[in-house]
Amino acid sequence: MSRMAANSNERGTAARVQSALETLDIATGERRCVYRTHDHIEAPNWSRDGAHFLFNRDGLIYRLPVQGGEPERVETGTLHRLNNDHGISPDGTLLAVSDQSQLDGASRIHIVPIEGGAPRLVTKHGPSYWHGWSPDGTRLAYVASRRGSDLDIYTCLVDGSDESRLTDAPGLDDGPDYSPDGRYIYFNSLRSGNMKIWRMRADGSEQEQCSFGEETRDWFAHPSPDGRWIVFIAFGMDIAVGDHPANKNVSLMIMPAQGGAPRVIATLFGGQGTINVPSWSPDGRAFAFVSYELLV
Repeated sequence: MSRMAANSNERGTAARVQSALETLDIATGERRCVYRTHDHIEAPNWSRDGAHFLFNRDGLIYRLPVQGGEPERVETGTLHRLNNDHGISPDGTLLAVSDQSQLDGASRIHIVPIEGGAPRLVTKHGPSYWHGWSPDGTRLAYVASRRGSDLDIYTCLVDGSDESRLTDAPGLDDGPDYSPDGRYIYFNSLRSGNMKIWRMRADGSEQEQCSFGEETRDWFAHPSPDGRWIVFIAFGMDIAVGDHPANKNVSLMIMPAQGGAPRVIATLFGGQGTINVPSWSPDGRAFAFVSYELLV
């Protein structure tokens, strides 16, 4: 789940940042900077053919070749307040986006062709923040609130029908992403008293905690394409339990999908916008993220 809010420093004033879209090789730990800009960019998706990245900037979506270069805007019609919750269909032909252009400012999910084009509304009600696409391409997983309820995990068919609420624990559940076999949905939840990674069956049953410890607040779990690994972002304990702010020292963590202790694979300045959405390379050897640097 993202917010349409100005990036700010610890004094609460507008912050000037430099953004870097990077990739990280999970075997070697090597980081490669693909694109650097003084604009504030967020949330890279890696295309299904491995050729480019998609990210959001100033309420719009941009495409960037994997080797770097100049980003190109993706046409999204009347949608102009896109947040950082977007992702690509399993067959690579469609893009789900979350947009706050309507008068009430509530995020709703739309689908556009991957090359850009006219949007099709999926969720009539807001707020709805996209986060995952089932491997068979039939369902979307997202965070939503209905009739003043807590923000919970929902799924629906890609035409918006058959909306199902999967979580109802008190407090925030966020960041749902499907396992590559479609059996599980990983998400983060504060139901234990701290923000931690959980998973459940795709129908919402058998909800179980996956990350533990009181040293970090864990967000946005993304399973690798081969199903072996889970990558997530860890904040320190200096932030509110239900928050994932920008401009923080954070860690990218990896843990075995079958269970085991997570380990740090990168430390960076970031947080909100770093790894909100699925960003693994198609071969599962690397993933993309955004790091930031405050400019004086």
